[in-house]
Parts: sequence; structure tokens; C-alpha cells
Amino acid sequence: MLINNSRWCWLLLHGALSLLCGSSRAQGLRATEVAPQTWMVQGEAALGSSSNRNFISNAAFVITREGVVVVDALGSPALGEELIAEIRRHTDQAIKWVIVSHYHADHVYGLQAFKAVGAQVLAHREGRLYLHSETASLRLQASREELAPWIDESTHLVAADRWINGATTLQLGGLDFQLHPAGPAHTPEDLVVYVPQLKLLFAGDLVFRARIPYVGQADSARWIAALDQLLAFDAKLIVPGHGPVSATVREDLQMTRDYLAYLRQTMGAAAREMEPFEEAYARTDWSRFAKLPLFGPANRINAYNTYLLMEGSPP
Repeated sequence: MLINNSRWCWLLLHGALSLLCGSSRAQGLRATEVAPQTWMVQGEAALGSSSNRNFISNAAFVITREGVVVVDALGSPALGEELIAEIRRHTDQAIKWVIVSHYHADHVYGLQAFKAVGAQVLAHREGRLYLHSETASLRLQASREELAPWIDESTHLVAADRWINGATTLQLGGLDFQLHPAGPAHTPEDLVVYVPQLKLLFAGDLVFRARIPYVGQADSARWIAALDQLLAFDAKLIVPGHGPVSATVREDLQMTRDYLAYLRQTMGAAAREMEPFEEAYARTDWSRFAKLPLFGPANRINAYNTYLLMEGSPP
């Protein structure tokens, strides 16, 4: 096989950086057992890049006596393949279902690897709107440039085999997987999964633990309401979309909630008073959140998007 010189140099450089940095590519993904029958891989607290292969989100899997259930598929086909290899280190059971918490790139670009091994994909029906949107197309196009070579022309978005409409319970190997639509919040298609026998909640990006959330174009008021609803589950553990597993459920739900509420309070007041964003941002006391990972890259754009959102909201 022939490789052009620039491509070969890029690969040599990437390989050298991987060795120096001790990347997860060199060592492979390694899952941590977080609950009985349940393992999680934790993404980096970083923005997606070629150097981290877009490994910035979490994924988890539950092994039952009748098959494996996976929640989210990570941010590139290569990561999806490594997650499958990691599952195979623990069981030979078939991978039955991959449940999508929402259709953001860092959670779904690995789906095609799971489809290749016969898994069924389940997602909330609102995800269909994203799949056929210009936003999804442009995001994939940009990812092919920004995340090369991990995202390339062979990377494609995968539709669900089953679109969930309303609360749904799946049963497998003696466990109940309760799928609950929670959007529109972080996204219109937010879907959480609760396993009552394990008192375990897979919260997707409704919960960012120990880092600044990515707010984007989210409906932050409904996101706050969704977090309040999650407290009704009798969960002892939460697998968040980003950050380590949580055994301090109320505290970690509250952290994300408080951050969103503070954005709405401060930026809402500025918008109502027609104070310019730059002035409002500069005078706001961010000290409670400033030491959290990704404050620098994420907080300003979160605040700006909230400012724009609150401009159009009634007092």
C-alpha cells in the first residue's frame, strides 16, 4: 500500500506524540468496574482533538447472562472498536443493544463499529431531526478535518434501529433497563437509563461531573427541570456523560444545576437591563466555578449563549 509523504509524516508525528504522552491509543481503552456487572470508560476532560481521538466522553456497558447492554459509543469508529475489544476482555456474550443518550458527536461517532458486530441501536425519536439536519452534516464535515485521521470519509452517522417514544422498559438477563426521555434539555433527544436492581442511573450529558458543562444551544430552564426529575430516581450511583462515576448523587446533580441556574441568573439580569455582554461577563463573579476543568474554553461561550437565550425570555 502506498502512502503519500505528508500522510506518512503526519502518522509518524502522531505516533511519536502518542508514545511520549502515554496515550490511550498505545495502551487501549481500559474499563473500570463501577457497579455489579457494570463497567465504564472515562473520556478526557478536554476538547476533542486529533491527539485524543475525540475520547472526551464516557461510555459504559452492563453484562447480563443473556447479553450486553452498552450506553453510548464514544467519539470515533476506532474508539468504538476498542470499546468492543474491551467488552470482549470481560465476556463473550453478544452485544445486544447500544442505547444512545443523545446524538452529540463525541457519543455517537463510534456507533458504526457496533452495527458491524450486529448490535441494535436505540435512541429517542427526536434524534431523527438531528440526523437529517444541516447541523449534523456540517459537524461531520468539520470533524473530518479537525479530528483526522480518526474521523474520515468512511465515518457516517448511524440511525437507531428503534426510536424510543415515551418511557420504555427493556428486560435482559434479570435486569430492567428503564429508558426515560428527559429532553428537550441538553438536547431535544436526551435519554436516561435507570437500572433499579443496581440502583444505577446513566445520565448522559445531563450530568457533567467535576467539570464545566457544555451548554451550547441547550434549553437550560428545561435542563434544570430535568435534573430535578432525576432526583426522583432511587439512584445510588450515576454514570455521567463526562467525568468520573458519582456516588454522591444529589451533590453532583446539584453542581450542574447550580451552574446552569447561575448562568441564567447573571446573564438573564444583564439581558433584561440591556447591559452589553462583555461588560456583564467581566463584572460577574465566576470564582465558584473557575477552578473546574474546561472553565477557560467553555464558560465564556456558555455565558454568551445563555445571554442570547435570556434576551428572548420573559422576565
